[in-house]
Amino acid sequence: MVGQVGLGIMGGAFAKHLLAARFGVIGFDPDKKAAAAFVKRGGDLARSAADVARQTRIVISSLPSYRAMEAAFFGAGGITQGAREGTIVIEASTMPLDIKHGLRERCAALGIIVLDCPISGTGAQAAAKDICVYASGDEAAVKRCEAVFRGFARSMHYCGDFGNGSK
Repeated sequence: MVGQVGLGIMGGAFAKHLLAARFGVIGFDPDKKAAAAFVKRGGDLARSAADVARQTRIVISSLPSYRAMEAAFFGAGGITQGAREGTIVIEASTMPLDIKHGLRERCAALGIIVLDCPISGTGAQAAAKDICVYASGDEAAVKRCEAVFRGFARSMHYCGDFGNGSK
C-alpha cells in the first residue's frame, strides 16, 4: 500500500499509474473534485493526511504551495500525526530547497524520513508516465522506494545527499 497526499495534476497522475501497476493506493486531498477523480480510478480515499500516513509506510506528497505543505504535514490531521517511526515520505512538490530542508529536519525529529524527489516533467508528461524522479536523501530509503518510483515514473536517478535532487 502506498499513500498519496495531494491528488492534483501531478499527484493524481502518480496515483493513476500506481493503481494501474496494481499498487494499493490510499490518498487524501481537500479538493473534492480531485478526491472524486481518485476514487473513480479505484483509489481508497482517506479522511485526512494523518489517515494516509497511519495506513502505509511510504507516502508521496505532491503539494501546490508552502501553505498546503504546512497543513498537510503539521496541521490538524497532518501526516506527522499519523506517521509511525520509519515512515518514508517521497516529497515531490516544487518548493525552495530551504523549505524542504526545514521539512526534513522537523520530520526527522519525529522519526519520519523525508526524501527530496523533484520531478522532471510537466503535468501532461506525468499523465503519460513520461517523467523522471531525481531522488536524494537516505540511500536505503530510496532503495526501499524503487518499485514505487517505477510505478509512476519512466525513470529515477539517485542523486546522493538530501537536496541534491533539487540542485
